[in-house]
Amino acid sequence: MDMEVYFPGNKKVYARYKGFVIETDQPARAGGDESAPAPFDLFLASIGTCAGIYVLSFLEQRGLSTDGAGIVLRQERDPDTKLVSKISLEIKLPADFPEKYRDAVIRAADMCAVKRHLDNPPVFETYTTIDRRPAED
Repeated sequence: MDMEVYFPGNKKVYARYKGFVIETDQPARAGGDESAPAPFDLFLASIGTCAGIYVLSFLEQRGLSTDGAGIVLRQERDPDTKLVSKISLEIKLPADFPEKYRDAVIRAADMCAVKRHLDNPPVFETYTTIDRRPAED
């Protein structure tokens, strides 16, 4: 399924995919309006929410409480490259979470498809096409 990326104005970049419009914008310091998350924010959110669905499913499948459960994602950046060098996922568990499942819930979070794609990244191919429609007057 194709994703259409388009430019609605200023520094906004939107993606139309599976019937949704995913909005991104740049921070004001980068000339944007800060009307939506920046693309990299969505990258990080995709990791956290992907792990989150696996943790949620783990809890639900075992009839365990989800009260107070969640994930805190932290990132560390390399001071030289400014790139993320480490992402930590802190899985917050309810007070009554059984100790016997602690390692298993970590394994569940590690099954996240986004994380697995980072472990074995796809090949990227970037190319151009030219719009051959006549220019509007």
